[in-house]
Amino acid sequence: MTNTVWYDRLQQLFGDRVQQDAPLAPYTSARVGGPADVLITVRSARELALVVRRLWAWEAPFWVLGGGSNVLVADEGVRGVVVLNRARKTAFVQDAEPPTVWAESGANLGSLARRAATLGLAGLEWAAGIPGTVGGAVVGNAGAHGGEVAAVLEMAEILHRAKGRAFYTPTELAFDYRHSILKETGSDAVVLSATFRLHREPPEAIQTRMQTYKTQRERTQPPGASMGSMFKNPPGDYAGRLIEAAGLKGTTVGDAEISPLHANFFVNKGNAKAQEIWALMYLARTTVARKFGVWLEPEIRLVGAWPPEAVAALYELQELPPEEPLPRFSEEGAA
Repeated sequence: MTNTVWYDRLQQLFGDRVQQDAPLAPYTSARVGGPADVLITVRSARELALVVRRLWAWEAPFWVLGGGSNVLVADEGVRGVVVLNRARKTAFVQDAEPPTVWAESGANLGSLARRAATLGLAGLEWAAGIPGTVGGAVVGNAGAHGGEVAAVLEMAEILHRAKGRAFYTPTELAFDYRHSILKETGSDAVVLSATFRLHREPPEAIQTRMQTYKTQRERTQPPGASMGSMFKNPPGDYAGRLIEAAGLKGTTVGDAEISPLHANFFVNKGNAKAQEIWALMYLARTTVARKFGVWLEPEIRLVGAWPPEAVAALYELQELPPEEPLPRFSEEGAA
């Protein structure tokens, strides 16, 4: 089945919410990435489930895109279908013990945390500055300021290709540092919604804590277009400290820069290419390994038409290559 057939079939269901050759850069926090063959926008968990089931039945390759943080979309774009998740319904249950909030997977996690705070419900204030969606946060066990999804998630509603629709506990999701079992299932499992446990506190106390976190972020993290933290912190250390100690702060490739403020943030200064950000990641990873014997593990995911060797260089390489100019990849994807 071709992209044209997928486009035609989806357009019959969703009309002008389906596009061909749609640029993805506007939907990513780093503002980079090429086009999707087909892009469809869904506005509810029900629509998300409907589209995903159809795509599975058609054997169509697809990727669900939420807030666009923690992902680096290839300059060549994404083959197949991209499902833009705008399922954003939420519901607070304030009279429960403990109080909870349910949210569809396309809801913005930071916005959810700020709304909870105004209701005097604490537990998510660490997430107030996170730009991603609930679904992405569950998949990656997002965290900040000592908090993380694993500590507050009560249940996630998952649609699994083989197992169908079911609710998963944190134990079943096998959470680890910036990881869940969903990272291994790929497009065979999709988060539809999640329920978080909260607790009551005076709104002023929650707001004060959130303001403290905001001040800390503004002092230590660069503004502008970026994907958030590029690498996971290795045990007992910090990726940013290692990259800075390697002398790479402020290094640029094209319009991509390792931030002079925080070395684990790579910034698009205006017109950066995904390949340029990849090159900085490769440089940081190999330089840190060469100087300190530590292989940094990416926190972000490469999405789209990346050559296998580009993916392997960031996720599998454990042997230092000869020192040489940064490798480049052609537009056809060959080294």
